[in-house]
Formats: sequence, C-alpha cells, structure tokens
Amino acid sequence: MTYTPRIDPDAIVALDVHTHIEADHHGRLSLDAELMAASARYFRAGQDRTPTIDRVAAHYRERNMAAVVFTVDASTELGHPALSSEEIACQAAEHADVLIPFGSVDPRRGEAAVAQARRLVRDFGVLGFKFHPSLQGFAPNDPAHYPLWQALEDLGSVALFHTGQTGIGAGLPGGRGIKLRYSDPMLLDDVAADFPGLTMILAHPSVPWVDASLSIAGHKSNVYLDLSGWSPKYFPPQLVRQAAGPLRHKVLFGSDYPLLTPDRWMADFAALDVKEEARPLIYKENALRVLGLRKEPL
Repeated sequence: MTYTPRIDPDAIVALDVHTHIEADHHGRLSLDAELMAASARYFRAGQDRTPTIDRVAAHYRERNMAAVVFTVDASTELGHPALSSEEIACQAAEHADVLIPFGSVDPRRGEAAVAQARRLVRDFGVLGFKFHPSLQGFAPNDPAHYPLWQALEDLGSVALFHTGQTGIGAGLPGGRGIKLRYSDPMLLDDVAADFPGLTMILAHPSVPWVDASLSIAGHKSNVYLDLSGWSPKYFPPQLVRQAAGPLRHKVLFGSDYPLLTPDRWMADFAALDVKEEARPLIYKENALRVLGLRKEPL
C-alpha cells in the first residue's frame, strides 16, 4: 500500500516531527533489551515504551495532532535486525489522517541503502528518512555516503538526523560503544553545504553543540531544527531566544514519543517566554511547509 497523506492542516493543532516506532505487530523490538532498558532509565520513561503504530495513531488522533513516525536501521553497527520501514509505511497509510511515515536505511550498506531509499519513496510513499549517526556508526560527511544524500536530494526527500547526546547506551560501560562525535552537527554542515537542495532537520537541542546547530540553521536555508528529546523547561536559554525570534521559521515541534509525550512537551513549552505569534509556526506551520503539506508561503 502506498502512503498518500490525508492530513487536514487546519484541523490539527500540532505536528510532531519526531515519533519513534519501537515495536512492530510481531512483537519485535527496534533495539535489544539492554539498550531499551538504558534509554528508559535515561528518560525516566514511565509510560509504555512499545506502542504499536495503531496505538500511536490513536494517541495523536485523540489530541488532534499529526505525527511523523519512523524506526532506525542500525543493523550493521548493532547486529540487531531493524524493524521494517516498508511495514511502517504501509501501516501509516491506514492512518494517513494523522501519521506521516519516514523511512530509515543503513548508510553503511552503500548501494543497497540507496536502492532501498528509492523504493521506499517510489513504492511506499515515505516523505523523508531518519538517521542516527551515533547509533548507526557513521560520519555523515564521509564521501562514502554522498551517493545516498544525492539520491535523497534527487527524490525531494527530507533527511532528519539525530544530533548531540543520546539516551541510547547512556549509563552503560563505554556507552555500549556508541560514539557521540558522529552526532556533532558540524559534520552535517558539510552535507548541507554540499547538497543545498536536500532539506535537512537537525533533531534535538544538540547538547553539547547547541550553538553549532543554531548557527547552521541560521546560515543554511535548507536546514531546520526539531526540539524533541528534551523537556522544554531544560532548553538552553540561547535556544529559546532563537526559537522565539530569529529562527522562528526554522524550528519544529518534536516530542521523541514514546520516550517523551507530546502532552508533557506542550505543557512545558507553554511556560516558556515565546511570543504567541511564533507558537503556531513551531507547533505545525513550519513542519507543514517542510513536508510539503501546505504550499503557500509564510
């Protein structure tokens, strides 16, 4: 089944661009038990960590929100089989009024990753791709991965990259071998410069490199930021100032559900000193335009 969005931009109050599918209908998990447990401790997640895509859709439908859903294919680095992006796209097509599927391919699979990305767009209708350089164990600016970025640019797809600290592996010896330096946003500045037609989203506040992400988003018109993975009450002050002012057209609401719920994110963001005219941009309007779901200019 090919996904075709049926989201009514005027009927939703927010569009969450960062939602994980961590379990499929067969009971398979996106990560092994040790990594799942470590991330749950890091986020102090008390809610269900493994809702099926049907339950994710119900969660957002009840709140009059839409959500981008994805998994992360880190099979080469972790030796753990990835959930099927094809299956996620097909299931999202059954909830096209609230869900938007992104694919995930393992960049270390080279030409096979490029071919899979093309199939996911052509045959399944995904609107973008999620990458986690630290978890997948690759440097985004390595020329070996440039054919993949070229393919995504040619396809008109959005590329969403994890940046900064990660709760996956947190608290484990050696962080289970996960290297944070791969998620330095300055590596993505190279990609943004070399592929100016590729729309990129840098996920999370990028700690400890928040200023780098702010600088890149202010410099590169094809780069946006999502605000997921942190409760807004812990946002660095310079991030709040930029989101409320100069970068108000470049930042997007993201929760990191199911690790952080949209309810908690929204409640904490409401307490920030952000002008009312900037809030609709952050909650949904910027994301609608990045994803091509609203055409008219801001």
